[in-house]
Amino acid sequence: MIFSYNWLKEYVEKLPAPEKLAELLTLHSFEVEEVKRVDQDWTLNIDILPNRAGDCLSHMGLARESAILTNSKFQIPNSKQISNHKSKTDNFIAVEVKAQQVCPRYAAITITDVEVGTSPKWLKDRLEICGLNSINNIVDAVNYVMLETGQPLHAFDARKLEGNKIIVRFAKEGESIVTLDNQKFGLDDGILVVADGKKPVAIAGIKGGKAPEISAGTKIVLLEAANFDPLTVRKASRKLALRTDASLRFEHGLDRNLTDFAINRAASLIQKLAGGKIAQETIDIYLQKTYPRKIKLDLAYVENLLGAEISPSKIVSIFKKLGFRVLNPKSKILNVEIPTWRQDISIPEDLIEEAARIWGYEMIPASFPASALIPAKRNDEIFWGNMAKDTLKELGFAESYNYSFVAKGDKAVEVKNPISGEFGYLRQSLIPNLLKNVDRNIKLFRRIKIFEMGKIFSGIGGEKTMLSGITIGEDFYQLKGNIDTLLNELGIGGVWYDQFKPSPEDSPESFWQAEKCAEIKVGNAEIG
Repeated sequence: MIFSYNWLKEYVEKLPAPEKLAELLTLHSFEVEEVKRVDQDWTLNIDILPNRAGDCLSHMGLARESAILTNSKFQIPNSKQISNHKSKTDNFIAVEVKAQQVCPRYAAITITDVEVGTSPKWLKDRLEICGLNSINNIVDAVNYVMLETGQPLHAFDARKLEGNKIIVRFAKEGESIVTLDNQKFGLDDGILVVADGKKPVAIAGIKGGKAPEISAGTKIVLLEAANFDPLTVRKASRKLALRTDASLRFEHGLDRNLTDFAINRAASLIQKLAGGKIAQETIDIYLQKTYPRKIKLDLAYVENLLGAEISPSKIVSIFKKLGFRVLNPKSKILNVEIPTWRQDISIPEDLIEEAARIWGYEMIPASFPASALIPAKRNDEIFWGNMAKDTLKELGFAESYNYSFVAKGDKAVEVKNPISGEFGYLRQSLIPNLLKNVDRNIKLFRRIKIFEMGKIFSGIGGEKTMLSGITIGEDFYQLKGNIDTLLNELGIGGVWYDQFKPSPEDSPESFWQAEKCAEIKVGNAEIG
């Protein structure tokens, strides 16, 4: 997001120079991509991480952070409005929230007798420096407050709303909307909309519709500030391939208690720029209230987690700067109340991270681990297995990796929840899957040398690690030479080969061909 340095200065009593401010923000977990001089101002291009999007995708939020980092005073902008109209908003419009689960708060207020025109130069410049075009004084005021507070708002021409109604609901199948930039979108029942008595007039949390837009003839403005469910907005934005400044903010979650401040601020600014009379009362449907959460923090745990000691008084001081309320500052276990704008703080570790961040990560001394690092005991099976694999690879073999399952097997262990019908039993040999490997590759290669090392299963709990290999394009003596080399590398001597006769039980599915197979022996023990 692009931030105006001069704009930030309005909220912070003593703001350091732009380059110094960028350096401070970078040291405290913000990613400043660029600092640039623009006319009489400076811009800071800052990549706000998702966990801080709820409060720092705004000039007020970043100014609050800047004030904390510079030990300066943060000044909240004036949002006081002059309600000089005796009528109430509900005299002009009726608001109904049907989709209550995904719209926990909806506020609206009317401003009558406005004069739509061009915005003053200061406002145009502010919007332009942040990447937005000037439209007119009403729309510009709404966009300004979004950049200022982080709360998206929308302004309707109240006289263009059918039936004098606002209904927050899901779209009906077959409905469509033409947005402010003249794009037409088909809607479905998974997309939340703001509708009048007949049709959708805005895609909730994303973009307004063309029909009730502010124009030169607008005299009554209905100003909206709402809080929409992040997941609902994100899904609709992806489905429509429509991402906006508003959807970006709603997708990351907004403080529900920001709504009334933002709508009052916007109404006040509109009145300043376009005249008009603000209704006495705001319609504010607040269905699911958000209250500050409380988190207990054991001060002894802070040092244990960080590996550094921060004095209790310093921790309490940091929390107060951050706007956190410490209910028992003298206790060893603090009870900390978190303001609703900091939705990223939910567990004690989050509080410790904030204390360390403001205190300064560079203050945490580097130290070696207190415990001794003892090398793990050698696992002989892994050691000799790796040596066998390395030797075979040097002999030109490629290693195969196959599932430990087969389609069927005589006396094989059946799997209760197989991933498919081809993997219903535990394998009793490595050879079937290796043969499948050969079958898939024989058309492409004249010579094949593959091996696999893995477990086979002879019953419940009966498993052992085996090594099998296949060669194509080599004779018996070449294969025997490979085996001799492998056993020699493993330190196995006294190897000899004995004639092997398959028993009748091996037929008819035996892999061994009579008169053309041999047992590998060491002494009188068969090893292969």
